[in-house]
Amino acid sequence: MKHIFVLFGLSIVTVGCNQSNSNEAYFENQIKELEKKIENAYTPGFGDFMGSIQNHHNKLWFAGINENWELAAFEIHELEEIFEDIENTYPNREETKFIPMIHPGLEAVEKAVSEQNSDIFKSSYQTLTNACNTCHKATKHEFINITIPTAPSYTNQDYKPFSND
Repeated sequence: MKHIFVLFGLSIVTVGCNQSNSNEAYFENQIKELEKKIENAYTPGFGDFMGSIQNHHNKLWFAGINENWELAAFEIHELEEIFEDIENTYPNREETKFIPMIHPGLEAVEKAVSEQNSDIFKSSYQTLTNACNTCHKATKHEFINITIPTAPSYTNQDYKPFSND
């Protein structure tokens, strides 16, 4: 009887080990499949990020000159987020190393927005725009010259502050 319990115990351990090896192989395959999916997942190109920055730069202008400070603050946050995404997605790209030169311009605009000061907003926005162009020159993309927009990138958005009236 004692031998039966020993044999029974050994069979449970053996089945448990085989099941463990089977689970391990299953999870290793799952990991490999997920790694392939990650490798093939869409990653925005550097130009895609820059186009998005240009769009939010445009919207920031119209929010600021219409004194829609809430929208302007939102657009600043979007710009900061995109620059962060670039730094995370392309940390070793040469152009990424120049992003810090944009921060003082963004901070100046952010301060003007928080103070709700139109005059300071306009001058700090020009500083931000100049920083964009300085970065383009530093990265040999001087052929991309950013200006203060003359028309909104979207005509289906009202840039005036929302009113409950």
